[in-house]
Amino acid sequence: MGVKYDKLGINYNVTRKADPFLVQTFLKYLRPKLKGIYLDIGCGTGNYTNEFQKEGYRFIGVDPSLEMLEKARLKNKNIGWKKGSAEKLELANNSVDGIIGCLTVHHWTNINKAFHELYRVLKTDGRIVIFTSTPKQMKGYWLNHYFPRMLDDAITQMPSLSHMENAIKKCGLEIVETEKYFILPNLQDKFLYSGKHNPEYYFDEQIRNGISSFSSLENQMEVKIGLSKLKADIDNGEVHKIMESYKNNKGDYLFIVGRKSVGNRSNQQVQIIQK
Repeated sequence: MGVKYDKLGINYNVTRKADPFLVQTFLKYLRPKLKGIYLDIGCGTGNYTNEFQKEGYRFIGVDPSLEMLEKARLKNKNIGWKKGSAEKLELANNSVDGIIGCLTVHHWTNINKAFHELYRVLKTDGRIVIFTSTPKQMKGYWLNHYFPRMLDDAITQMPSLSHMENAIKKCGLEIVETEKYFILPNLQDKFLYSGKHNPEYYFDEQIRNGISSFSSLENQMEVKIGLSKLKADIDNGEVHKIMESYKNNKGDYLFIVGRKSVGNRSNQQVQIIQK
């Protein structure tokens, strides 16, 4: 994954900017304290890490890609940027007060090992906030109509919600709640389904280059054909019918909030909030 994102990292900052709404939602669930120290796992070029630091919180950013980390250092030298992965962290036991992971879980090679490692470095009563999407959610993207193989490959990478819940509980974390996230029209971070309401986004090569699925060489032929079909459907108005047919209430992405509590309360019922 590091090599793949070394290449992607070259122009990653052009379109992958921290979204203000997502930043505030992370902070709402993380509940950080000014004297604490927090971990952004899979931080990439540090867009979100940097925004959290601007809010007055101390963060460490960890990523396997040296190219990404180099971009992050140029952005903010006051953050501790470290090469590493969710499965192997060069951090002491009980050394961080909280953890955030933004669109990174699908890159972990061993989700059970990763959550155990995150549990190890997290202090008691510390929170972990994961932002991701599930296979069920991704099957509801209208992108499936135009780029079926590309989406199928992307969906295959994603762990299911039950898989993540099991891994989180197995390592000893308590799941506090999950919250569905529906793409907002003014989303600033141009990740995969950012064009949900604005299909024209996908004609922008810079936006595509910042999304691993679109930038992958093996998907280029389907991307070319799919964009041609999308352009035709936009011109004749058919795209609105396609988008309407994919409307659902499953959410486009998901926040999963966990906590390292003193007792084992893993059987607590998970509260689902639909915004």
